[in-house]
Amino acid sequence: MNTLSSSKILVVPLLVALFASFAARSQPAFPPRQINVVVPMAGGTADVLGRLVAPKLAQALSTTVIVDSRPGVGGNIATDHVAKGPQDGSLLLVGVNAPLVVNNTLFKNLPYDPVRDFSPVTMGVSTSQYLVVHPSLPVRSVEDFVAYVKANPGLPYASVGTGGASHLTMEMFRASAGLQMTHVPYRGAGPALTDLVAGNVKAAFLVPGNALPYVPSGRLRLIASSGRQRVAATPDVPTMIESGFKDFEAIAWIGFLVRSGTSPDVVRRYHAELTRILQMPDVKAKLEEMQFEVAPSTPQAFGAFMKEEIARWGAVVKATGVTAD
Repeated sequence: MNTLSSSKILVVPLLVALFASFAARSQPAFPPRQINVVVPMAGGTADVLGRLVAPKLAQALSTTVIVDSRPGVGGNIATDHVAKGPQDGSLLLVGVNAPLVVNNTLFKNLPYDPVRDFSPVTMGVSTSQYLVVHPSLPVRSVEDFVAYVKANPGLPYASVGTGGASHLTMEMFRASAGLQMTHVPYRGAGPALTDLVAGNVKAAFLVPGNALPYVPSGRLRLIASSGRQRVAATPDVPTMIESGFKDFEAIAWIGFLVRSGTSPDVVRRYHAELTRILQMPDVKAKLEEMQFEVAPSTPQAFGAFMKEEIARWGAVVKATGVTAD
């Protein structure tokens, strides 16, 4: 009887060890041989952030890291690519407002669920936007802009993609001011800026990193900013709130996510490395030069923030009647 009991005592820990070994082997190795940092917009600040982070991540993880730009359909193409990709951490999404918190309301048949299909890693950066106009417009204030558009209905404005912060911020402004404007969506900030500077479209809401390089030469004019506080680099440019639009606030942000089902250990490793990289002096200096606030967070806090943003921007989409068409 004692011999049998002793055998049971020996077998149980052995089975536990075997199961643990099997579970460990069933998890794909991390880091993989190559990591793709997937960017949903062509050019612009999401692309810049991805390219800042990629070489630092490659060094930290001792593996190959490339930037994979997949623009189109308001960021949905890149986001869906990650949502349906492997669960081994080989795809790291540079996530932006539109495909993660707007498009599930804006599009009738979104091919992914932004909450169910992703594991948040960390918030990266956030920033206000500028209301920017082509210098051919005879406007220098929000009041001037409203008067001009009312006298010239149908003014074409650019966005960096359907459903993005630049699109919905302008729609929120347009609805608040009672303006008739024509939305011209682009596949990223690069082509939107090209046409705006050329005068093919006349206005846009753009983040500072995209707009400011064109201001000193007079190729673009700043009218107002969309945060609660003025942008530090342009203290003479008033906010939309100061310009008469009470509680008008629209912040653009960028974060990092992996596909849901990715091992928690992989998420933790990514979180540790990315938050460290974002705080590196050279990376932080470059981002602050673009007027971004470096704002790393826990995965849990980023996930909760996304849910709040989904509710907020969903309400804006419904109130303004914006569609994906």
